[in-house]
Amino acid sequence: MTTDPRTVHDQPDTEGEQLPDVGQPGSTTPGMGDEPDHGESSYVGHDRLTGKVALITGGDSGIGRAVAIAFAREGADVALVYLPEEAEDAEQTAAWVADAGRRVLRLPGDIRDRAFCAEAVGRTVDELGGLDVLVNNAAYQQAQPGGLADITPEQLDRVFKTNLYALFWLSQQALPHLSAGASIINTSSVQASSPAPPLLDYAVTKAGIVAFTRGLAEALGEQGVRVNSVAPGPIWTPLIPATMPEDQVAGFGETTPLGRAGQPAEVAPVFVFLAGDDSTYVTGEVVAVTGGKPVNV
Repeated sequence: MTTDPRTVHDQPDTEGEQLPDVGQPGSTTPGMGDEPDHGESSYVGHDRLTGKVALITGGDSGIGRAVAIAFAREGADVALVYLPEEAEDAEQTAAWVADAGRRVLRLPGDIRDRAFCAEAVGRTVDELGGLDVLVNNAAYQQAQPGGLADITPEQLDRVFKTNLYALFWLSQQALPHLSAGASIINTSSVQASSPAPPLLDYAVTKAGIVAFTRGLAEALGEQGVRVNSVAPGPIWTPLIPATMPEDQVAGFGETTPLGRAGQPAEVAPVFVFLAGDDSTYVTGEVVAVTGGKPVNV
């Protein structure tokens, strides 16, 4: 039996309670319309990551939650990094990891703080016994309908520190603990090659993540450490209703060739592939999960 990719998930019902000014990064609850599918009921593990330890930033909700659930069901212990104000979402994610029979470490804090990045890596190694997979997934965006003219110094600082500075800091801290077979996986975006003017600052950071991925992959290949990136397209997460104008949220993802927004559960298997032994000859790559939108970077 085959699955029609156009209809395997419905277009999300966006008539939820969240508005663009609810704050960052948004919450799975209270309502964002249809809650995302993180694979809670559908993801089946096959022991692809047995014995590994993974650190996932932005692990409370959205793609981060889906990756945490998938990693745990594949046999990995998981450390979750998230903003303290997202504790409710993080508790739910942690419960799914524990339900899979894996250890979970909750690490609330702000990755814009270099000292916290060091603490997060250090606690993961000390409390879970090592580090095999670093997933740099957390990101900040705020759409500005006026484009460049409306991007404030404060917004630019937050976008770059969250999306790029933390990427460097966490990877630097992780390197001494990564042995041959370990992986770094960075979340880029379709915005890296098709930047929307209202998201110009965000798009620049996502293009930077691609350059970081390829350069670090070149540097770490001789150590047997692989570095790859996943570039999602329009994926239905709490970040969307929290950061975009309501008129754009209503039709989110409908312009893709598949005609709908994607779900976090449809992105997580790519992270599993890149973290495990099925991708031992894959490094420096950008894997697009966009519903058909091209990523040419």
